[in-house]
Amino acid sequence: MIRVLIERHIAEELIMHYDRAAQATLQLAMQSPGFISGEVLRNVSDPNHRIIIATYRTLQDWQRWSSSDVRKEMMEQLTPMMETEEKVTIFEH
Repeated sequence: MIRVLIERHIAEELIMHYDRAAQATLQLAMQSPGFISGEVLRNVSDPNHRIIIATYRTLQDWQRWSSSDVRKEMMEQLTPMMETEEKVTIFEH
């Protein structure tokens, strides 16, 4: 089992649009093989700073989703709303 930590900084004026698109992305990720769980956290000191924690069965399951056409399409919508490029870190037990 692995955990994927995705860190994003969202442009303040686009938060509402981002939240809708990010929710749709999570719904699609939940359908990908090996997906176990996911949660989205907001920084209490900076509401434009988001952390997504996703749990996948294997690194290969994450890589399959990460490189999928579906995720790439969703990221085309999300990326313009971000102030910086997302940072992805993978952890294992």
